Amino acid sequence: MNIQKVTVIGAGQMGSGIAQVAAGAGLDVKLHDIEEEYVQKGLQRIGKNLARQVEKGRLTEEEKEGVLGRIQGTNRLQEAAREADIVVEAVVENLHVKTELFRQLDPLCPDHAILASNTSSLPITEIAAVTQRPERVIGMHFMNPVPVMKLVEVIRGLATGEEVYRTVDELARRMGKSPVEVNDYPGFVSNRILMPMINEAIYTVYEGVAEPEAVDQVMKLGMNHPMGPITLADFIGLDTCLYIMETLYEGFGDPKYRPCPLLRKYVKAGWLGRKTGRGFYNYER
Repeated sequence: MNIQKVTVIGAGQMGSGIAQVAAGAGLDVKLHDIEEEYVQKGLQRIGKNLARQVEKGRLTEEEKEGVLGRIQGTNRLQEAAREADIVVEAVVENLHVKTELFRQLDPLCPDHAILASNTSSLPITEIAAVTQRPERVIGMHFMNPVPVMKLVEVIRGLATGEEVYRTVDELARRMGKSPVEVNDYPGFVSNRILMPMINEAIYTVYEGVAEPEAVDQVMKLGMNHPMGPITLADFIGLDTCLYIMETLYEGFGDPKYRPCPLLRKYVKAGWLGRKTGRGFYNYER
């Protein structure tokens, strides 16, 4: 199947990044969000990212304009979906929200369209089950920031067809990414390994083993990680970390996935990391 028209639902950091790399690969992109204000913010974010690439000499001004010219913003779901070869959903990490969106998209999209979710931990099989095309539903989990990070987890749901998998694998490569095949289990590979490490790092702070700075230094200097796990948790968002840990805990029923009480406390306090100005570190100026 030849993919040329891509619709991205959700114009936030992830969605705008996916739209940017898709347009950069020569694909026609529609970027949708529920409010025109959010659509425009997403388009502005893409414009700023591309302008930085021009400043660094990685793109010409003409190439930048070409990428922007292939992205069309809309806040009307029917308009976004009606001609799509593939829809990539990048909305909030909430199963109810995602399943309702896929339920709406199913009758709006052409019969041949693939429905992909950028979920980082939620079950593709369950999302697919609300549609009349479960064989055409798949996970396409990009990493943040999308224009920079090479990995895409391509997640097969229970019913995902072989042709659909091959098409999405090829699409990811066309977008300059390195796809990895993953089966549908809670957290997939990336977050099943990463989040328990972050959670354990937070436990070492909770139990008084070391301060956040010390934990990060150990992992950076001793394990050669580019960013310490506590800093990474603040970057991802502590609410997102907690949600994924709860998904793992619920999905496997194994106490090793129990979220650290200190993580819960910070989330309840609204200390969510960089995006709120305070998490384990203070980002307020």
